[in-house]
Amino acid sequence: MTTTPLLPARRPADPSGCARLRISLVSEHASPLAALGGVDAGGQNVHVAALAAGLAQRGNQVTVHTRRDDPDLPDRVLTADGYEVAHVAAGPARTLPKDALLQHMGTFADVLAAEWRATPPDVVHAHFWMSGLASVQAVAALPTRMPVLQTFHALGSVKRRHQGDADTSPEQRIDLERGLCRDVDHVVATCSDEVFELRRLGLSSDRVSIVPCGVDTAVFTPRGPVAPPSGRPRLLVLGRLVERKGQEDAVRALAAVPDAELVVVGGPPVADLDDDPEVQRLRGIADELGVADRLVFTGAVARADVPGWVRSADVVLAVPWYEPFGITPLEAMACGRPVVATAVGGLVDSVVDGETGDLVPPRDPERLGAVLAALLADETRRVAYGAAGVKRARSRYRWSRVVADTDAVYRQVLSARAPVEAAR
Repeated sequence: MTTTPLLPARRPADPSGCARLRISLVSEHASPLAALGGVDAGGQNVHVAALAAGLAQRGNQVTVHTRRDDPDLPDRVLTADGYEVAHVAAGPARTLPKDALLQHMGTFADVLAAEWRATPPDVVHAHFWMSGLASVQAVAALPTRMPVLQTFHALGSVKRRHQGDADTSPEQRIDLERGLCRDVDHVVATCSDEVFELRRLGLSSDRVSIVPCGVDTAVFTPRGPVAPPSGRPRLLVLGRLVERKGQEDAVRALAAVPDAELVVVGGPPVADLDDDPEVQRLRGIADELGVADRLVFTGAVARADVPGWVRSADVVLAVPWYEPFGITPLEAMACGRPVVATAVGGLVDSVVDGETGDLVPPRDPERLGAVLAALLADETRRVAYGAAGVKRARSRYRWSRVVADTDAVYRQVLSARAPVEAAR
């Protein structure tokens, strides 16, 4: 399946006077078209989809390159948001764990190089470290080298530090990420904590910019449909069911808030919940603690239903062991809900302790339970946190601002390269 280009070969300026760009976003495992809630489908998918849509809305020609994981997928899809998704044949056309994809990145790079040789983009923005490897290799094979920018979304050094022997990443990941810090033109980090880690990997401070993840403040709003209440105070966690996301700590904290329920939004389809190993593990812990009757799993929910679930919560929890950024707190704040989050990674940037929510140490269910009990008992504070969260989400994290800041970084990198290219 082929499609015609979104823009003519000659690219006029957009209303602001800036030239429209051909942009390739490379996201090897996280397709913007994927259903959310799987082990490897979450915040990065949302980020890439929203960024692509926003960049296209600004008049740029945007293509997202992602690995084909289904033989029935078309070669290219033109989305309703005005960007294309190109499905790259690299490895078997079926779902694979992202940690098993490294061996296929050479093939991925060859496909990118062939396409970019025929239709070179102005800028390449790689998402996740393996996308960066494929992008750098592809560009190196071309007669004209366009700039490659990198967003890691997660760093192997952080994952190894927190997961130890449980880390399933390829053992060479950290060394390869260190090489990317040397080889790419610029890194777009999502939080200040990530910048410190990147500097440890050898990245100079003049080759990194911070642009956070965003939230759709037209969708995540205080007013709108609300998921049915149960009559209990509702604590809510949202996201993939993987151990590092901290759902176990939330379950254990229930013992300190005896009147509340914990609703876990996400995971496998409802029909598969009983067979899911992580659901079984969490239910077992709840049984041991005597809180099983107050633990609710919704299973996977449609993206359109997420705001309603968020609005139904008295408090939204985001309690991972570590987190490169974390979109859930932004969605909660945009809906006017107070947040309790662990003081890790990007959550330290997005959640203002004592203003939009409370920050707690990671992997400390006792402290988490005490904070939740105090917040549920203080409606005035919850209302104040919610109001402040709406203001912060709309002013700092709305997608239009995030997209504009990303677009500005692209143009800064292109402008800095221009004199060098002219000298050659």
